[in-house]
Amino acid sequence: MAASGAANDAAAATGLRLRYDVIVVGAGIMGSCAAHAAASRGAHTLLLERFDLLHQLGSSHGDSRIIRDAYVKAQYPPMVRLARRLWAEAEAESGYRVLTPAPHLSMGPRGNAALLAAVKSAGAEEVDLSQMWGGAFQAPEGWLTAVSEHGGGVLNATKSVAMFQALAVKMGAVVRDNAEVVDIRKEPEGGVVVKTSSGEEFRGAKCVVTVGAWTSKLLRSVAGVEIPIQPLHTLTLYWRIKPGRERGLMAKAGFPTFSSYGDTPVYGTPSLELPGLIKISCDGGPPCDPDNRDWASGDREITERVARWIQEFMPGHVDSAGAPVVRQSCICSMTPDKDFVIDWLGGEFGEDMVVGAGFSGHGFKMGPAVGRLLAEMAIDGEARTAVEAGVELGHFKINRFNVQDQQVKG
Repeated sequence: MAASGAANDAAAATGLRLRYDVIVVGAGIMGSCAAHAAASRGAHTLLLERFDLLHQLGSSHGDSRIIRDAYVKAQYPPMVRLARRLWAEAEAESGYRVLTPAPHLSMGPRGNAALLAAVKSAGAEEVDLSQMWGGAFQAPEGWLTAVSEHGGGVLNATKSVAMFQALAVKMGAVVRDNAEVVDIRKEPEGGVVVKTSSGEEFRGAKCVVTVGAWTSKLLRSVAGVEIPIQPLHTLTLYWRIKPGRERGLMAKAGFPTFSSYGDTPVYGTPSLELPGLIKISCDGGPPCDPDNRDWASGDREITERVARWIQEFMPGHVDSAGAPVVRQSCICSMTPDKDFVIDWLGGEFGEDMVVGAGFSGHGFKMGPAVGRLLAEMAIDGEARTAVEAGVELGHFKINRFNVQDQQVKG
């Protein structure tokens, strides 16, 4: 369908095209990385974000995310290794760092199968915690504590998203915020039309959907497809370090990121972004509607669980007697099996729409790898880098949920 001359003139006046090779919907870490990867291939790329750029309403904001090789499922370490290479390339291209290296500590009951698998995948070595980091951790008797010294660290989340958006623009991509996508339709002659709430329409040979917690809503609306992705309201907590202990818990002192595989699935990062504070939180949270959040559900329970963990494991170094000093809300988009969705939508869209979603609280570190794979799937109809890196994409197919097209009733 040819655009009118007036529409073309209006688009030219704002620096926009009306037809693109790849349109990416959603400018969190996955969409920003996909846009950069597509633009780096020379594809005319449009990146659309429904909110302000770098907003705090989804899953890609904040100051820190852990990158680690310690994984229970074997399909993820190859993707982490690919991502680590791409993080380094992006840092070199941008001229600044978003990754602070750190060792990673995995700990839990010695017979915990998930812990043993994670330790094995990371090549971690067992350590005596009483001799490490000034005795900051006190593990119960019978616990395994193992450290992987290489490949881990802390990613500055918001800075990372900004970096990939800037690199995408540098490579020629167009980035638009406050552009909510309300419809995506298949064109009879091939390709898609993407419509925003303001009435703008953009045509693309391919579309990549990376809208995080809004995935199920958007795909239900535009394709009548139900994908079981449940957003959870999660909480990031920063606690005060006890006086005199601050220096030993800092990243520059070699303090690790850590994961605890006990009854409370706690994780943490070294003191880095907020001086005198340390990030210690736990997985999980109550289900939420990303368009109707109360911003408080489950907060008390999560805070109390983490406080009890600190009292048991780090009583001499972290103050848990009072409330955490800083609370930050986030969303995790969970699939039933906690595995990603990286696949063509299929149905009437065939291979013209690629979906990246359901990253289940552990995807940020792999953003550059996921973005590269999504871009290749859109442009080439295959992900050659996945084969080269040993990433098995079969684990991330939509059809594992027995998804079927459904007629949506208005």
